[in-house]
Amino acid sequence: MTKAIAFAHYGDPDVLGPIDLELPEPGPRQVRVAVRAVGVNPLDHKLRSGALDGFFPVAFPSVPGYEVAGTVEAVGAEVAEFAVGDQVFGAVMGGGYAEHALVDVELLAAKPSGLSWEEAAAIPTAAETAERVLGVLGVRPGETLLVHGAAGGVGTLLLQFARARGITVVGTASEGNHAYLRELGAIPVAYGEGLAERVRAAAPGGVDRALDASGKADELAVSIELTGSADRVLTITSPLAGQQYGVRFTGGAEAEPYHPGAYAAVLALHEAGTLVLPIHRVLPLAEAAEAHRLSEHGHLRGKIVLTV
Repeated sequence: MTKAIAFAHYGDPDVLGPIDLELPEPGPRQVRVAVRAVGVNPLDHKLRSGALDGFFPVAFPSVPGYEVAGTVEAVGAEVAEFAVGDQVFGAVMGGGYAEHALVDVELLAAKPSGLSWEEAAAIPTAAETAERVLGVLGVRPGETLLVHGAAGGVGTLLLQFARARGITVVGTASEGNHAYLRELGAIPVAYGEGLAERVRAAAPGGVDRALDASGKADELAVSIELTGSADRVLTITSPLAGQQYGVRFTGGAEAEPYHPGAYAAVLALHEAGTLVLPIHRVLPLAEAAEAHRLSEHGHLRGKIVLTV
């Protein structure tokens, strides 16, 4: 048996509670990981609350969690890349809030010894999303990308990926996060009334593409105005808002696998000693409900991580 945190129906964070599950056995091209840390993402609480009912099917009881770090405990058939005892991190298709998780080897990477469990667990979702955004938008070196909500977990890695590829980023954030954005290589601007004029002043050559990572509908309208086309704007926050404005939504369902490139980009930054990967809060798995409350509040710099 293995212990996990699950919810048996939609509701507030208090619907999360402990559950015992059968120890999962890895199938072909899978490994079982003894989880040491799991990242908390907005998707976790959106699924738990029922906000995405109809977009993402949920089978109850549902164990949240889409990124883990831990030690390989068992390997399935046709696995040559990893062995029992390897320290790894990777993405899971749910089920991460548990003592054990099954991970497809294509979504897995070796954890460097200099990377903590908490840092490793904070990588997969944000890194894959950042890599996917650049790919889906088709941002090229020399172009300017506008990022709304640039100081969040996805923005933090996206800005570093962009800088490494010669992409200029203008990022919206509160005044308190402007120095942080400059550290990551972005040009910060304050959100709110007059945003379009501030962006034009920050990027007199114009904005080529834009990403909504904040969820403010008015910023989608501004992005379309600045880029000149809804096709040049992407949202990762709301399928409904995307439909309303004719803007593409990406939630990770694309056929192209972005995880390998994302992991390579992160590990290159780590190897170079330049990776910035802040952790907002570390809590034990038993306090998953509190982690969801913090995540729902928003305005976090860095990830919330649960330790097992």
